[in-house]
Amino acid sequence: MQNNTVQQHIPYTGMRLFLATASLGLATFMQVLDTTIANVSIPAISGDLGVSTTQGTWVITSFAVSNAVAVPLTGWLTRRIGQMKLFLGALLLFVISSFLCGISWNIEMLIGFRIMQGFVAGPMIPLSMSLLLQCFPRERAGMALALWSMTVTVAPIAGPILGGWLTDNVSWPWIFYINIPIGIASAALTWAVMREKETQAVKLPVDKVGLILLAVWVGCFQIMLDKGKELDWFSSPAIIALLVISIIAFTYFMIWELTEKHPIIDLSLFKNRNFSSATLTLSLGYGVFFTNIVLTPLWLQTNMGYTATWAGLVTAPFGLFAIILSPVIGRNMNRVDPRLFVTGAFIFFAYAFYMRSGFSTSVDARTVALNHLIQGIGMAAFMAPLNAIAVSGLTPDRIASASGLMNFARIMLGAFGASIGTTVWENRAAMHHSNIAERITPYTDAVKIPLHRLSEAGINTDTAVGIINSEVTRQSFMLSVAEIYKISAFLFIVLIGVVWFARPKKMQAKAPAAGH
Repeated sequence: MQNNTVQQHIPYTGMRLFLATASLGLATFMQVLDTTIANVSIPAISGDLGVSTTQGTWVITSFAVSNAVAVPLTGWLTRRIGQMKLFLGALLLFVISSFLCGISWNIEMLIGFRIMQGFVAGPMIPLSMSLLLQCFPRERAGMALALWSMTVTVAPIAGPILGGWLTDNVSWPWIFYINIPIGIASAALTWAVMREKETQAVKLPVDKVGLILLAVWVGCFQIMLDKGKELDWFSSPAIIALLVISIIAFTYFMIWELTEKHPIIDLSLFKNRNFSSATLTLSLGYGVFFTNIVLTPLWLQTNMGYTATWAGLVTAPFGLFAIILSPVIGRNMNRVDPRLFVTGAFIFFAYAFYMRSGFSTSVDARTVALNHLIQGIGMAAFMAPLNAIAVSGLTPDRIASASGLMNFARIMLGAFGASIGTTVWENRAAMHHSNIAERITPYTDAVKIPLHRLSEAGINTDTAVGIINSEVTRQSFMLSVAEIYKISAFLFIVLIGVVWFARPKKMQAKAPAAGH
């Protein structure tokens, strides 16, 4: 075991280091890409499979939830299987599940295979970072993390653009098929270059009860959120049952994990003030952020007439400043209080969302893109400083558990936020439509003048009324999304106060926990 451990940390040089970095970068890029590549394709997927866009968002949230459940298992699986077998196995299963997603002919199949895809992807991100650090000399660990972070930043930017282009010019299944050559290339290259990085497998007990309770409460709660609108919420016995099961399972999960000798999630980490403050801030902030990442492309395509490609292009600029500024912030993390970075990030987020709340249906693509560019300034100072705060004061042996728990909370809040956000958007739009319809009659100028002009153009009355109703619907969804943007701005201002409850110690040379 000792020789094996030493072997892991023998650094590479030259071409071998380049190939190892490239192979791990491909795997990381592919996995993170899949968290956003489907966002702009939801209208096309929903239309092709004959479901509503609200049901279509299950394609996003199902991946996120199963991915979140798998993340806490990474440490146990690594010790039980070995890091190279686990990484390569997860990578190949990700390729297979991607193929199965692409050939799905109904929404149930697609969601099922997305759950599989998300679950097998769980170990890939933490293992890719761990393996990359083993390839670099210890004194160059910062460079390894910078390269890894750059990949994690670029992939979400490329996702909407690539997903939009494939959806518009080929077909939506190709957003999944594209993983096949990338995954095979990454697996072959990783095995050829890094096979000796394997660790010895050790038989360890697994917290089966905790895992089952985790899957039950997370799954039931997410299904409740996704099916609520369709089943008319709490007038449905099924929704009430899902909520009750979720609450009971969550309660038992908390009790079990606090008393279990080998818990699947180390909840005692929350006793640490820095970890608690940073995790709460990161999770809630990411939940608001991810909700808008899902909602904005939907609004642009369903109400503003954008193609999937254009929806991806105008929302992608948020990542440009993140790429440029992330290395600068990383170099100055030891000199500047990370809470100041987070405060600045949230101010930029709040400003961008507040600007967006003033949009109208006449907003042009340049304005939307510029708004996302401004938001990107905040992206650069969002996750890395919060990760640094979370691990401040933790002993090295607890950092892996802390990273897994932070990622679990972040991914879960993102999935929950996306479900809640899309439901609120549609419900508020229906309310606005009803209110507008009550205030207009065939005798008000807002209706009389357009009816007259449409009549002069040779359009019959029924068709003209339908056109006016479509415009009322468009304005209703605009009002609804503007409300969500304004609430998002307010929440980011509130979160500034939460992060200042932390009391981070000055960072040492150790690497911060990773987020993806």
